[in-house]
Amino acid sequence: MNTISILATKLSAFLLRLIHRGGSMPGSIGLKISPHVLKSLKINCPVILVTGTNGKTSTSNMIADMMIHANKKVINNRKGDNLKEGITTALLTNTGFNKKVHADAIVLEVDELNIPFIMKNLHVDALVVTNFFRDQLDRAREMEQLIQKIESAIKDYDGTLVLNGNDPNVVRLKDAAPKAKTQYFGIHECATSMKKTNEASEGKFCPRCGKRLDYDFYQYSHIGVFHCSGCDFKTPELDIAGDVIDIPRRLFKWQNEEFCAPQGGLYTMYNCIAVLAVADLFNIPATCAKKAFKEIKVPDGRNETFTYHNHSLILNLVKNPTGANEVMKVIEEDHSKKTILIVLNDHAQDGTDVSWIYDTFFEKLMCEETTKIIVSGTRCYDMALRFKYGGYTGEMEVYENLKDSVSALLKADTTLYAIATYTALQPVRNLLISEMKA
Repeated sequence: MNTISILATKLSAFLLRLIHRGGSMPGSIGLKISPHVLKSLKINCPVILVTGTNGKTSTSNMIADMMIHANKKVINNRKGDNLKEGITTALLTNTGFNKKVHADAIVLEVDELNIPFIMKNLHVDALVVTNFFRDQLDRAREMEQLIQKIESAIKDYDGTLVLNGNDPNVVRLKDAAPKAKTQYFGIHECATSMKKTNEASEGKFCPRCGKRLDYDFYQYSHIGVFHCSGCDFKTPELDIAGDVIDIPRRLFKWQNEEFCAPQGGLYTMYNCIAVLAVADLFNIPATCAKKAFKEIKVPDGRNETFTYHNHSLILNLVKNPTGANEVMKVIEEDHSKKTILIVLNDHAQDGTDVSWIYDTFFEKLMCEETTKIIVSGTRCYDMALRFKYGGYTGEMEVYENLKDSVSALLKADTTLYAIATYTALQPVRNLLISEMKA
């Protein structure tokens, strides 16, 4: 059945390519034929998984590009098909009928809820965890439940955990995997670090004893240097630690070498440091990582920049409070006159619970440089109400029709920002591109 599964996956993927389509349907077919087909594969190269709430796609793609610059043939689910069906598609389409996978390295972005399945069916050499935040509570449930599910999946894991040492929710994974080796990464205190924070913060209590965590400083949200007030749980010694040079210029340093992150924001530097931790683990020259940072194609809607009528137009995806707050900080750093479109949807892939907008500091947009805020999406009135409760008194327009909202944005003679939730991102992007060409 495993050979038939491989054949069916390859054939369906080939037929989809003929009509210029992709997606995870071939892997879905393969798994229906043989649910444990991945266990039968002959893999003779490192398997690296990347998971976490934010930064999975960018981090996994940069690791893959780094490996390619090191002259390795890499299998990577580059477009973010991070569920078991998409991962199966990526692997089986690169597998021979003898079940041998043709690669020098396998780098897979994995949705957090799919970690148990992948860990059970593949021998994993490195599990990279970027961070854990509340995200899509209706699908992923509370963060504690999600972390416990991952902890159960790694209790016998004997590979290397590559962990964000500044996130207590990530550091705790080592307790659940006593056989695993660890590689901790993080960033030293910098000019934007804070002694106190008002941001939504999940890392308040010790995962070992339940006492409050005390912080020497915060980088953002609950990311920082911490120690428990009741036991010895604390920020571990970092194996790979970066030093920020200049956040607006995206510059940081590691081992006395300067790097430039592909996007703005401290969170992007954390993604880069995770990549360097993998480079260190697999003896990949840092120059290969540097090339990956420089040449990576930024995924759609990740601080994606266009030019329209001599103005910048920046498109960003938001899906949870922490990621949204980092976008707010990047916009806040721009002191030019700006018009902002926010599209809030509540479909299943967005998360039907939109209460997270009250944990996001949209107040950072309520400044004199903001000339107008435009809201749209299935929950546009909730978004408008959020600004009203936040004290916004400037000009605001509400559009139920998405095309009308995009047209209104493009009429503005300022810097333009478009912020969209998951299901709104591609429709907004397509409308922007279409109208800018018109």
